Amino acid sequence: MQLGLLTAPFEDTPLTEVAAWAGANGFSAVEVACWPAAGSDRRRYAGTSHIDVAGLTRTKAEESTGALAERGVTISGLGYYPNPLHADAGHREALLGHLMQVISAAGTMGVSIVTPFLGDVEKLTADENWTRATGIFAPVVAHAQDSGVRLCFENCPMIFSHDEWPGGHNIAYSPKIWRRILGEWGDTVGMNFDPSHLVWQMIDIGRFIREFGPHMAHVHAKDVMIDRDGLYENGVMSDGMGWQIPRLCGLGDGDWPVFFSELYRVGYDGPVIIEHEDRIFEGSDDKVKRGFLLARDVLRPFIR
Repeated sequence: MQLGLLTAPFEDTPLTEVAAWAGANGFSAVEVACWPAAGSDRRRYAGTSHIDVAGLTRTKAEESTGALAERGVTISGLGYYPNPLHADAGHREALLGHLMQVISAAGTMGVSIVTPFLGDVEKLTADENWTRATGIFAPVVAHAQDSGVRLCFENCPMIFSHDEWPGGHNIAYSPKIWRRILGEWGDTVGMNFDPSHLVWQMIDIGRFIREFGPHMAHVHAKDVMIDRDGLYENGVMSDGMGWQIPRLCGLGDGDWPVFFSELYRVGYDGPVIIEHEDRIFEGSDDKVKRGFLLARDVLRPFIR
């Protein structure tokens, strides 16, 4: 396994500097945030553009991968997490257009994985969203295949705020939907697995890994803390949630020994990428780095 980090929290730091710090501090991989350079998406921990994928040439691609290799890190994947099933057709086409560019850039760079969401329209049912997804994503999956790239959808419901209620902004969060995804596209796609999203959904992590482990090509390491007072006050159906709080590894309710035990059990040997969304360790690069180092020390004993 490779221990790495998602570069999204370093929005104002050049990728080479992020890679240099990562390599010097025991990380061997980075998932590179690839939002549009124009920066139109300013959602928290979104909008970072560490590679301008629009019109990326092979020369620039080789320069980027070479610069990171010199600093001791490889690229686990190119990350871009919008809502590709957005209800507004114009906005959706812009998101899908950029996703296509990210896929093309990955192919040019020799990066085998692109990590997006599948998307959702929060007011539609899961069945309605799935019908839309099969049509909208057919050309995206085909383009990824042609580019030698595997799309690895993250299993996050994306339901953290009022505008994402009640159905979230990503359909690919439950075993039921994942069976449909794999039935439709097989191993041409994969999973970017984040265990934190199963904790607050009360989905058995070990069972989930045993069923879907062979399809996991990229893994996020993020913890979540259940705020018991918030849960008591608002209940599980509360608008915008608020009682499930993203934390760095070791600071929440995740069971990391079980997580790694099951990954090893199914033979997973890919990247484990720390995703930092912990408000306690944000506000400056120094605080973000402290958070990554804390999570590194929690996970490092499990990485072999």
